[in-house]
Amino acid sequence: MPRPVQTSVSDGVGQLVLDRPEALNALDLEMIARMSGALDAWRDDDAVRAVLVTSSSPKAFCAGGDIRAVRRAALDLDPDTVRRYFVAEYALDAAVADFPKPYVSLIDGYALGGGLGISVHGRYRVVTERAALAMPETGIGFFPDVGAGHFLSGLPGATGMYLGLTGTRVSGAAAVECGLATHYVDSADLPALTADLLRDGGRSTGEVLTRYAVTPPASELHGLRPAIDRCFGGPSLDGVLERLGAEGGEGGEWAAETLAVLERMSPSCLVLTFELLRRGARSTLRECFARDLLLAERLATTPDFAEGVRAALVDKDRTPRWSPATLADLDPAYRGRLLSMLD
Repeated sequence: MPRPVQTSVSDGVGQLVLDRPEALNALDLEMIARMSGALDAWRDDDAVRAVLVTSSSPKAFCAGGDIRAVRRAALDLDPDTVRRYFVAEYALDAAVADFPKPYVSLIDGYALGGGLGISVHGRYRVVTERAALAMPETGIGFFPDVGAGHFLSGLPGATGMYLGLTGTRVSGAAAVECGLATHYVDSADLPALTADLLRDGGRSTGEVLTRYAVTPPASELHGLRPAIDRCFGGPSLDGVLERLGAEGGEGGEWAAETLAVLERMSPSCLVLTFELLRRGARSTLRECFARDLLLAERLATTPDFAEGVRAALVDKDRTPRWSPATLADLDPAYRGRLLSMLD
């Protein structure tokens, strides 16, 4: 049986090829274990000077975590499996963040949720015109995890709050503009770039990437930043909604569309995500991972998670029935119980 992550070492470069294309490289426990094992072995191996992470899928770098398996475990009343998955996933993300050698992700396609966990914490994140990055969890009854409280809150202005609440997918150009990615390369140049990175053997990885990087075109975020900062810089979730409703002029159409997007998300998860990112802005990455684990274990057993994953990935009808259904249905006492899940 083919392994879902191919590992090898070639002249100083450890290669991780995500190879579960039928699932768009959604991270299951076997993938996580193979990646973690390789990084652990290569961390102090002098024969490995850099790590290169690529995908065999023409569509995706990594479409996220295997949340359908997490949902099944939760519905089967198997909290040990739920916990084991998130402990392993976040430990892998932490290993990427702590890896002492150049760690390069080539993102040519989707990098969603957990796909950002195994890339954005690394030293180099290369994107192309085919890349699409997002943290879409509020739309499946979950929250932006994998340390997103740390990396989203560190983006310019209120960009991270915007991306975390709405789950908006951004292009490769936008990813470079806001700091999720470090280099923009034409997809047609990836084979040559990969060959040169291997030929270089990890001796001057940054210089090789610089030779191939080009200036990205103006992104979809270009020109929206003032409106994003005005609206998503509000002191509360209700304040964000009020500012979107009051936004006029050139940002009025965008604000109306954004409000419509937020109305489709889990109200409970919007409340949790706003607070998670607010706390993330003053927390270390380690603290964010610990908070993620606490909340993930609790939220995975809720009706909104089961319903959100059902609507998005099981039945695929895209019509989740949230409980409570709207933000207006979340009274102060209920919001207080929600936020206690973070403590």
